[in-house]
Amino acid sequence: MHFLAGNYPVDLVLLGLFAAFLVLRLRSILGKRTGLERPAAPPVGLRAPGPIIEARAEPTPAGPERKLPDPGGPVGVTLARIRERERGFDPAQFLVQAEAAFRRIVAAFAEGDRTVLRGALTADAYTAFEAAIVSREAAGQTQRAEIRTVTQMQITEAVLVQENAVWRASIDVRFVSDQVSVLLGRDGLPVSGADAVTELADSWTFERWIGGPKGSDGAAWRLAAARSA
Repeated sequence: MHFLAGNYPVDLVLLGLFAAFLVLRLRSILGKRTGLERPAAPPVGLRAPGPIIEARAEPTPAGPERKLPDPGGPVGVTLARIRERERGFDPAQFLVQAEAAFRRIVAAFAEGDRTVLRGALTADAYTAFEAAIVSREAAGQTQRAEIRTVTQMQITEAVLVQENAVWRASIDVRFVSDQVSVLLGRDGLPVSGADAVTELADSWTFERWIGGPKGSDGAAWRLAAARSA
């Protein structure tokens, strides 16, 4: 039943006044937008229109820890003797170049790239590496090798000897690296190694002739031997 006051229903007037009261009440509690507020976050599962870009600082990959021997120790003294005969020699820079050679040779051996290996290895070392590649190819096997990171490098030995008025220098470097290294058979199944990232330690011997003819094969550092450390 509706009660009338004049031509207006009283109950509608009361509802209107009550609604106006609620609007004013909510406005006093929530405040008004000033244009400076942050837009409301979209509900979970929905995405606000337009691209959303989050600036994240990418971690800088750390280089390998390069350890040089004590200058006063036997290895450090030999390195100093090498520097006396080869003024451009620097042990720290040598390690940088050794890491590059390590990565290049590992990849070349896995791919069977004889051209790269011939230029990076001594004659004896190349003979051994090439024989391993031939054996692998004859068996229908493939080598998968991927160096993820080189975590540590250390000069562990240095030798300088004179042969026929020419000095032969050799330096042993221990590499610790995270690698995927696996030999796959003709059927694609692993024969040796692991198809997972594994920490490996290797000891490589680099060799060169000091005082020989410029541009000769022995004038550059080459890998003479490689073994597990």
